[in-house]
Amino acid sequence: MVQHIPNTTVDRIEAIGIDANGSLWVKPATKTFPMMYREGMEVHWDASRQCLYSPLPREWSYLQWFCQINRAAAEQGVALVVDSQTQWNNLDQHLRDEIVRTVNKADLSG
Repeated sequence: MVQHIPNTTVDRIEAIGIDANGSLWVKPATKTFPMMYREGMEVHWDASRQCLYSPLPREWSYLQWFCQINRAAAEQGVALVVDSQTQWNNLDQHLRDEIVRTVNKADLSG
């Protein structure tokens, strides 16, 4: 379930993964976020990979960083959603299930 927020467009998440450095990344299907740094939320845009990414988890879990990435996208007017076509890269089943549950509840408060 996606909660409708006025002036927000919905974009599906093409892929979610953890890279070799340990950062969580989220690749939107169509939207780009070249000005993400302006949000001041420690979420960044990688133009070459076309994905949002977190710093290495310190105190926060990967699930909390996923929620933070979604909040940052929402600040720029985009609701990112997981669907049946979302690809999962280097995430264990437990984390995948947590992310899907969180998105389905539309509870990105962490």
